[in-house]
Amino acid sequence: QVQLVESGGGLVQAGGSLRLSCAASGRIFSNNDMGWYRQAPGEQRELVAQVSSSGSTNYADSVKGRFTISRDNAKNTVYLQMNSLKPEDTAVYYCYANLRTRNWSTYWGQGTQVTVSS
Repeated sequence: QVQLVESGGGLVQAGGSLRLSCAASGRIFSNNDMGWYRQAPGEQRELVAQVSSSGSTNYADSVKGRFTISRDNAKNTVYLQMNSLKPEDTAVYYCYANLRTRNWSTYWGQGTQVTVSS
């Protein structure tokens, strides 16, 4: 049974920083891309950032230069460092990971709330 457990969300003032973590556990044989989506109330879920197993990254235009994604392959963990936060970054953040157990599948975290006050 694979689980993705997120941590690091919370309430922060505009201009502040938060660091999200997402650790995958279970019988994992290999991993591929991992990343973060977010969903604000009344909005569709959107990709925030993703990182491949080789370290290549991709960011939404709205977070480029402010957010940094990284990963630790040995720990099956992905991180999202969020700096210069804005009220429009307020959302539930979900991590995902493409992992191979018996087969390749996409797994999701439970979501963590990030609230940025103005």
